[in-house]
Amino acid sequence: MNTNEYTIRVENKEDYRDVENLVRESFWNVYRPGCSEHYVIHVLRDDPAFVKELDFVMFLIGEQNDSPNHAASQKNEKLIGQNMFMKTIIEGDDGRTIPVLTMGPIGITPELKRKGYGKALLDYSLEKATEMGFGAVLFEGNIGFYGKSGFDYASKFGIRYHDLPEDADSSFFLCKELIPGYLDDVTGVYQTPLGYYVKDDEVEAFDKEFPPKEKKKLPGQIFG
Repeated sequence: MNTNEYTIRVENKEDYRDVENLVRESFWNVYRPGCSEHYVIHVLRDDPAFVKELDFVMFLIGEQNDSPNHAASQKNEKLIGQNMFMKTIIEGDDGRTIPVLTMGPIGITPELKRKGYGKALLDYSLEKATEMGFGAVLFEGNIGFYGKSGFDYASKFGIRYHDLPEDADSSFFLCKELIPGYLDDVTGVYQTPLGYYVKDDEVEAFDKEFPPKEKKKLPGQIFG
């Protein structure tokens, strides 16, 4: 996808470290002191459930002149966002296994958050997932943002989050049907792909490959 302002395309190997650094900057000290998301995406790229065709990067398009007298401007691009998807399942109460997608990490460079780029990337990603024939996306997120792109509480679809007690708050667990009616006759339990579960010591070792950053314990963080 190309506009005069930004372009979105599938990630390639040459993007990997830049994307990992972007994810690190985007998630640092947000949900915990430091973050693990840059290592998560590093691991997931090699996971069998990873959907390579839905691994997107977003670039801001700028103008760059070789010199003040250069007649023709030359385009340059700055990486500002990324999103990715994994295949997973709902274990149906009736014994069926329902294939679905989960999403993320999805991130926009911190200085450009809340400017519409995240929604543009999200909507484009969901459009491509729909074109590929996937039926639904379930993941953990904020309804205030993702509701604007058609997500609703997964509980309204009869889908429960694995290992979550019945009386626990499940408002973080969201769902969007890509095929209308795909979950009409489905109730069951969503399973997070195992690739998202990474070990703290492996995260720490991987993080040493990046420039040092201060870990801070901040209000609103979910994990200590």
